[in-house]
Amino acid sequence: MKPISSRDNPTIKHLHALATSARDRRKEGRTLLDGAHLLGVALEKGVDVLQIVVSESGRRQAEIEALLARCPSERQIEVPDRLFAHISPVDTPSGVIAVVAVPAADEGRPIVDSCVLLDGVQDPGNLGTILRTAAAVAVKDVLLTPGCAQAWSPRVLRAAMGAHFGLQIREGVDAAAALEAFPGAILAADLRDATELYDLDLRGPVAWLFGSEGQGLSAEVAALATRRVLIPMPGGMESLNVGVAAGVCLFEQLRQRR
Repeated sequence: MKPISSRDNPTIKHLHALATSARDRRKEGRTLLDGAHLLGVALEKGVDVLQIVVSESGRRQAEIEALLARCPSERQIEVPDRLFAHISPVDTPSGVIAVVAVPAADEGRPIVDSCVLLDGVQDPGNLGTILRTAAAVAVKDVLLTPGCAQAWSPRVLRAAMGAHFGLQIREGVDAAAALEAFPGAILAADLRDATELYDLDLRGPVAWLFGSEGQGLSAEVAALATRRVLIPMPGGMESLNVGVAAGVCLFEQLRQRR
């Protein structure tokens, strides 16, 4: 394990750039996993961990020490706590960060089973929640239009709790082209001229369309829907958080399929 103590070290500057810059992450095709849980899931899934950074206090944690023992020592770096806080992508540093490559999406593979298409979902917490929910119900394909938050950003990764490694995530997609040959229903979460969710037969393939937190679906994406879906809310609320709405819809489909 290599010790580093200077903020001016090129490795530290590189890690700080990955933590703070979506542009740098896209350019290099790499991202940061923050925390022992994400690192553990990555190792279980056979992800090649390119580099591990541990803080002095983090190294004293039994869980982190056990994970370090599973990784090549020449890829490990130890830094003081203050320096770890500088490169940490989150407000509350966990004690361990790993660098991994962002997997390439299989853009040419046709989508034949249920999927989720997100249009302009910009909040990392909401995006991570939806990814985690999709993985939980075994919906493998998640498509993101250009207006969405970066799926492989450290904050989205942390919110998704390892779901990324069980999904096929495509970013910057043209929604119309991606769903052109989709064999099932294309359902938009919307309030206008909508059918209640629980009145629909969801046992076949469904492409679920969910829009941004404030504006909803863009007109172009909404036009792709074969039907609009309304989640009944007898309590009088006008809308739900997009992460909650996606969860309600996806678990209702799971219930029907069971």
